[in-house]
Order: sequence, then structure tokens, then C-alpha cells
Amino acid sequence: MKYPTFFDKVQPIQLQDPLSNFLGAFEDGLMEINYLECVKLAGHSCPTVAGAYLMALKGLEALYGDQLPQRGSIHVSMREGEAEGVTGVICNVISFIAGANGASGFKGIGGNFSRDNLVSYNVPMDGEVKLTRLDTDESVTLSYNPSMVPADAMMQPLMGKSLQGLASEGEKKQFGKLWQERVEKILLSQNLWDTMISITKDEK
Repeated sequence: MKYPTFFDKVQPIQLQDPLSNFLGAFEDGLMEINYLECVKLAGHSCPTVAGAYLMALKGLEALYGDQLPQRGSIHVSMREGEAEGVTGVICNVISFIAGANGASGFKGIGGNFSRDNLVSYNVPMDGEVKLTRLDTDESVTLSYNPSMVPADAMMQPLMGKSLQGLASEGEKKQFGKLWQERVEKILLSQNLWDTMISITKDEK
């Protein structure tokens, strides 16, 4: 399986998953989720998937500090509706990392470890996404703006030619290369993360 090498350079997210510990999947429930796994989930790598990953990374850091985020104990709220724009893509990535699901999620074992009803849409907020700890009811609201990492000027015309079936094989590869170069800059430019990701810690 070949993929851009920068995927492996993206900071992974460390978590503790009590359900996986209980069922013997990961010792002590200790696990990490990386960007490559989120690309597999989404089926592609793009600025939206990258932004969702960074919002999860930075949001969980803000919520838990030096503690390990507790997967399955985090509620994910979205400002927009599930079918609006890229809301579903963003929520799929963040909820995967957080171990949160909607009504179809895991119902738990003996009243423990449930993952259902931990995702909500159309929730009024100032940002795009809200993450809430179930144990303390603390929450953070996040927004993402990657405009300070502009796309290469050649990307749009190459995309147009590719979609119209007019691009050569070389042009198709060049488009994909330029597309991923922008994603790479978003994910590896840690000095820009605080500008791209806005975080507000909400009052209880």
C-alpha cells in the first residue's frame, strides 16, 4: 500500500479506551489513532479531513490536559445538519477518534461502555464543533480555517481538466501531488495550528 510519506509524520492522538480494555482488545485500553487511519475511514485525504483531525487533536488536548482522553466518554456536537456541506465528513472523523456514535452506536454491556447517542447535529454554537466530557460536563468549541495555507494556482485548472476527462496521466498525477502538498502543509505546520484552529473553553 503506497501513500504520501507525510501521513506517517502527522502527530498521532493518544487515547485510553475502557471498552477495549474490558474486552481485551488493547492492554489497559491504551491506543493511538493516526491520520492514515482517518484517511482510510474517509476514503481520501483533503483539507477537510485534515482539519477534522486537528480539531480532534487540539480539542482533546484542551479538554484533558495531561490526562489521556477517554474514548467513548466524549459527546460530539455539530453546528450544522448532518447532510449540510462537509459536516458529515468532519463529524465522521472526529466521532471515530472520540469513540462516539449516533443512535446506531454500540448500546453497551450491562449499562456500561455505551457509544450510542453521543453525536448531535444542528446544535447552536459560535464555532463548528463542540466536544464535551461526559464525566465533568466540561466542553470546548472549535472552528477551523485553513485559508492561510492557499492552494497552488495550478490545482484548480488541473482539477477541471481531470473531471472533464481531458487531463493526461501526468496531469492527473500532478493534480494529486499538488492537492496533497497543501494537506501536508496544513498538518505539519504546527506553528500555524493555533491560527487555523480556534478553541473556546466553555463555561459549565
